[in-house]
Formats: sequence, C-alpha cells, structure tokens
Amino acid sequence: MIAGIIAAGLGERLQAGGITTPKPLVEIGGRPLIARTIDALCAAGATSIACIVNAETDRVRDYLRHTEWPVPIEIVQRTTRTSAESFLALRPLLETDPFLLTTVDTVCDPRALIALATRGMALSPDASVLGVTTTVDDEKPLWAEVGTDARIRSLGDASRARHVTAGVYFLQPLVYSLADEGPRRAVPAFRDVLASLLGHGHALYAFDVGPSIDVDRPRDIVAAEELLGVTRST
Repeated sequence: MIAGIIAAGLGERLQAGGITTPKPLVEIGGRPLIARTIDALCAAGATSIACIVNAETDRVRDYLRHTEWPVPIEIVQRTTRTSAESFLALRPLLETDPFLLTTVDTVCDPRALIALATRGMALSPDASVLGVTTTVDDEKPLWAEVGTDARIRSLGDASRARHVTAGVYFLQPLVYSLADEGPRRAVPAFRDVLASLLGHGHALYAFDVGPSIDVDRPRDIVAAEELLGVTRST
C-alpha cells in the first residue's frame, strides 16, 4: 500500500497567530507535524509515501530530503490553491495502487489510521473509505450522512448528518479517473472531488477515527498535544 500527504498549504491562520514556522514543521510534542504524519502512515502499512509541499519555502522539502525515513519519500514541490489541486498533482505517484491519503495538519489517534487502512484493504476495488469524526473542528466542515451499513449517503447537508470528514482517506486508484468526469471548476475543492465520486456511484464508506484536530490555529497545537497525550518541548 502506498500513501500520500497533502502539505502544500500556506498556514496563513498560524502565521496570523504569530507562528512563522511552515505548518508541516510545526511541532506537536517536539516532533514536526509532517514527521508524525509519516510515522502514522508507516505504522498503517505504507511502503512508500508521496508528499506535495509548497514552493514558498524550501525548508519542508529540505527537511524531507535530509531526514532518514523508514520508507521512500517522493516529493512534489508546487504551490497550489486548494487541496484538490494538490491531490491531482500527486496523481502520477498514486494512481497505480490503493492508497492512504491525509492532510498534514490532521491529527488523530495513529491507531485509527491503522484501522482505517485495514478496513479499506478488506473492501473491493470499487469502494473507498473516508475517515469521519463527530469532532467538528473546522470552520467549513464537510458533513457526511452515514447509513446503518456505514456507507456514505450524502455529503454537505448538516441537517442529515452527525459526522464530518476528518482529512484521512483510503482511496482506490480509479478515483482519479472518476474525478476527471466531475464538473470543472475554476478553483476546485477536494469536497468537489468526493462529491464527484459519490455522484458516479463509487461506494464511499465511513470509518469513525474518533477525536480529530485540524491544526490551523495556534490553539490547535495545544489541543493536538492533549489528544495525543504528548508534552510540548521546552
């Protein structure tokens, strides 16, 4: 199983809060977000990882290149406008095999990622899994209506849902070809990609990863450390 990390955001809300470190290098309990993400993906069974980082700084790229990792890390350096553009930029590295995908700022229990991957590998090639949570921590959450069979019935309608997507996914390679058939937007969002999959009948199942923190603001760093039970370095 391969994996992808979307880490091309600019971290503007962290910067507004006085944190100038590139978001992927922001430390949670003394370890950079991107390192924790790689740790979790490797524990879940990833044999190689593709990562997209932005071109505003070379610090993240250099950190990845000059750190020893347990699996090969392939780097795409490009500034993108949305996570959907980042997802599409990773296509040449991910479209051959089932893959785990996560945003670098998603923090949840690493054991949940292992369980999500196990669930995804047990499904047919015609089905993918979205990590979901009842922790609503995002300013613009993507609500997911989940049926009794754990299949996602609809996306985006808060009145019909109690879960939101958590930024971690197990996806089949065919999702890229299905995304090609979706509506063209000037600035696509990843939720548009997911809606396209649902619209084309691709089975999307939900897996509750438990509490999840999206590290966007300085206060989220403390919340992520509390969630993982780690202590901030001094």
